[in-house]
Amino acid sequence: MELEKLLKELLTVLLNMMKEHIETYMPGFTHLQKAQPITLAHHLGAYFEMFKRDCQRMEDIYKRMNLCPLGAGALAGTTYPLDREYTAALLEFDGPTLNSIDSVADRDYLIELLSAMSTVMMHLSRFSEEVIIWNSNEYRFVELDDAYSTGSSIMPQKKNPDIAELVRGKTGRVYGALMSLLTTMKGIPLAYNKDMQEDKELFFDAIDTTKGCIALFTGMLRTMKFNKTRMEESARNGFTNATDAADYLVNHGVPFRDAHGIVGQLVLYCIEKDIALDDMSLEEFRAISPVFEEDIYEAISMKTCVEMRNTIGAPGRAAMEQVIAKEEEYLQAKNEKGED
Repeated sequence: MELEKLLKELLTVLLNMMKEHIETYMPGFTHLQKAQPITLAHHLGAYFEMFKRDCQRMEDIYKRMNLCPLGAGALAGTTYPLDREYTAALLEFDGPTLNSIDSVADRDYLIELLSAMSTVMMHLSRFSEEVIIWNSNEYRFVELDDAYSTGSSIMPQKKNPDIAELVRGKTGRVYGALMSLLTTMKGIPLAYNKDMQEDKELFFDAIDTTKGCIALFTGMLRTMKFNKTRMEESARNGFTNATDAADYLVNHGVPFRDAHGIVGQLVLYCIEKDIALDDMSLEEFRAISPVFEEDIYEAISMKTCVEMRNTIGAPGRAAMEQVIAKEEEYLQAKNEKGED
C-alpha cells in the first residue's frame, strides 16, 4: 500500500533524526508551558510512536479488507458456475467475500481507511503546529529550508512555514470526507442504493490529500535545521530543572512538601533577578535553604536532569538507545517484508 510506504519513509527520517539528537536538550511542555528538560530525540520519538501506530493500522485494515467481491452480482450472486476462490487468488486477494449482499451494500472498508487517514492527518497537523511555533521569532528552534517556506509579500524579514500550515489546513478536508461518507451511509437499507456513488469523489480526494501531505511533510522534516543552543537555553531559562532541584533536597533529607515550597521561593527569586536557577550563587541558594551544597549545580544541569531518567521510554541516553534499537528492528522487519 502506497500510504504505508510513505509512512515508512517518514518513520525512517524520524529515526535518523532521533539518532542525531540524543544529546540535543530542549524543554518538554505541558499546557504549552515549559515543564521538564528532555531531548529532541525524545520529543521526536513521541511522533515516531504515533506514526508507527498509523502504519500498523494500515496493515491491519489491509488484512481485514483484502477480500474479493467479484461474483456477488447485483446482490444475490449469479447462476453461472464461477470459481470465486480461484478468481480471488488470481487477483491476489486473500479470498472471496462471504455474503453477496454485504459485498455491494456497505462502504465500511472506505470508512475505516478514511478514519485511519484522518488519524494520520491529525498527527501530521499536531506536528505541523509545533513546527509553526518553533519557527516563530519567540522560539527560533528551527530553520525551514527555502523549498518548504516562503517570504512575506510585503515583509522581507519573514520566513513563513507554508507546508506546515497547508498540512494543518488540509487535515479538515480529510475529516470532512470521513464525516460525509458516514452521514451518507447512516440511513441506507440493504442492498445497493445510488447514494453510495458519493463515495468516489470523497475517497479519491482524501487519499490524494493524505499521500501528498505525508510526502511534503517528510521532505520538510528531512531538510529542517535545529538551533541546538537556542533549544537548550530555552530549557535552562524556563526553570525546567525545578523538579530536579526539589529532588536534590529530598535526597538530602528534606520532605517533598517542604522541598516544593523551597524551590518555589528559588523560582520567585530568579524571576525577580531575571536569572536562571543555574545562575544563582551558592550563597543565594543557601540563603533560602542551608541544605544546598556545591553539588547542586551538577544536580540541576540539563545533562544530569536528562541522564538521570533512564527507565524505558524516558529521555536518558541509555533509555533512548534501547528504544532506537527497537525502532530499527521494526523498520528492518518492515523492509524485509516489503522485499518479499
